[in-house]
Order: sequence, then C-alpha cells, then structure tokens
Amino acid sequence: MGRTFTYLLLFVLFGLLVLVRLFEDTLFYDPYLMFFQNDYLYIDSPRREIFKVTLFTALRYFINTVISLAILYLCFKDTGVVKFGFIIYTIAFIFLISAYLYFVINPRQEDYYMFFNIRRFLIQPIFLLLLLPAFYYYRLKH
Repeated sequence: MGRTFTYLLLFVLFGLLVLVRLFEDTLFYDPYLMFFQNDYLYIDSPRREIFKVTLFTALRYFINTVISLAILYLCFKDTGVVKFGFIIYTIAFIFLISAYLYFVINPRQEDYYMFFNIRRFLIQPIFLLLLLPAFYYYRLKH
C-alpha cells in the first residue's frame, strides 16, 4: 500500500469519526445529548428507555472502536498493535458500560459529573487519542 493511499484512508477514517459526531443526534437514540448541553448539575435526569439508550451507546462505542482500530493498523502496520488495542477496548467497554448502566438505572444529581465523564469515554474516540501516542512512543523505545 503506497503512502498516498494510506494517508487518504486515514483521512477518510478520521472523517468517519467526525461524521459519527456530527450526526450523533440523528444516528443514535441518546436523551443525554441535550441533558448534558444544559445546566445538568441542577436538573433531573431525562426520561429514557434504559435498554435502548444502552444499546445505542454500545453501538456507537463499537463503531468508534472499529474505526479506531483501523486507524491504528494504518499508522503502525502491525497486527499486534491492533490485537492489543482490541483487548484494551474490550476491557474498557466492560468496565465503562457497567458503570454507565449503574448511572442510567440510578440517576442521582451528585453523580452526574462522573456519569458525564464515563459516558464521554463510551461515545467519543478518546482511547484513540491515548493509544496513538502510546504506541508511537513504544515504537521509538523498541
């Protein structure tokens, strides 16, 4: 694969991450989008369908994960990096979705900020921002 083609694919994949973010309100059921845009620390949790909101949050996480793993592969051309990234994403998902479900089922105003941050890790490709420099630094050292 030539460098130009690799850069073009990376551009497309990053563009897909941006599109997921831009069209989040039409692609995914998420009553927390508007909730967290407002002064959420002083209002009650929105009405939500627990199964549906969890399913769409997990779907968004998986979409971001697949795109992120493809980006990692294109950047490092190493299946070991992708396998390790997959393990990180899987373990993170188990812990984060468990905490997310707790906060969705038991909404309390004093927990909104923690819920906001856990939800952020699930719906945004933050792990990609952590793994890219980590793998790059690892490559420099080995």
